[in-house]
Amino acid sequence: MVRHVKRRRFIAASGIAGIATLAGCIGEDAVEDENGDDPDDDDMDDMDDDGNGEDADDDELEAEPDDDGEVLTLDAGGTEGTYYPLAGDMKTIVEDHTPHGVTVRSTGASVENVATLGREDVELALVQNDIAYFAYTGTELEEFEGEPIDNLRGIASLYPETIHIVTQEDSDIETVADLEGASINTGDLGSGTQVNALQILESAGIEDFDEQNTDFGTAADQIGDGDVDAAITVGGYPLGAIEDLSATQDISFVEVTEDVREQLLDDAEWLAEDTIPGGTYDGVDDDVETVSVQAMLATHEAADEEIVEEVTAALFDNVDDFTTQADFIDLETAQEGMPIDLHPGADAYFDG
Repeated sequence: MVRHVKRRRFIAASGIAGIATLAGCIGEDAVEDENGDDPDDDDMDDMDDDGNGEDADDDELEAEPDDDGEVLTLDAGGTEGTYYPLAGDMKTIVEDHTPHGVTVRSTGASVENVATLGREDVELALVQNDIAYFAYTGTELEEFEGEPIDNLRGIASLYPETIHIVTQEDSDIETVADLEGASINTGDLGSGTQVNALQILESAGIEDFDEQNTDFGTAADQIGDGDVDAAITVGGYPLGAIEDLSATQDISFVEVTEDVREQLLDDAEWLAEDTIPGGTYDGVDDDVETVSVQAMLATHEAADEEIVEEVTAALFDNVDDFTTQADFIDLETAQEGMPIDLHPGADAYFDG
């Protein structure tokens, strides 16, 4: 059935999902954004990833800090996205260069992660900068409106999370304008991906479409099976689910044209212009113009200042140790697009 979707209607709908999530059901239903497919809420305490977010080892090992260290919990995202292998890198770096141990959890990513930080259930989390801003200011999404999570604190900006709009190669869908009347997977209900997807569709004037909501892995399967015309995903390229799809299917990407990009930047200042380079995915040889949000590492106000400074120093003194998004994580860009106040521990490192 074709749905007539308007922005406020979306906010109300996503709010229902978000309220249920924040009420205590977090982790049961995927609140996927840039990162993930079906999060199992599994703890992955020893990461052996293949670089695409696929688990190479299902064993769960508790972090083992040194005698004078602490166990820190880092909430990531679904295993087929970017946050999960990136969190594995962070775990390795922190454990190699500090006395602390890190437990990495697969989660529904940004919306879920700001909630767990707000409750101070974890010390660290990966989030989109727009979702962090919405949560911190109590705006935009209904689950945050009037109830800001004002104890959120930033540690660092990391890399651009690129919006991918993928379709089958023979679909004749070339630009966002061609999505009128299409069936579109916009990501899980209440997720950061759904926020971004509907921002794009609204700015492009797309009002009538059949909206479907699932995790990344399922969305890729739907494209491969022809069950949807397009799927919108968010994450640092290359995204594992799309890499896998492009290895077995002929795909193409829907361009966010210049006029739509300009409108988006006016409508949503947290977005930035971006390009998926040709050759990133099998069979897609030309650059694809699109937009992106920013991935960031966050904590909460009560997190120990000395520990946060040690973690920040470990990560940015050893950026060459990253294997995921290594081209983007850099000290010079670590505060770009930071939408919330820095934690004093991070501030101490950057000012030191």
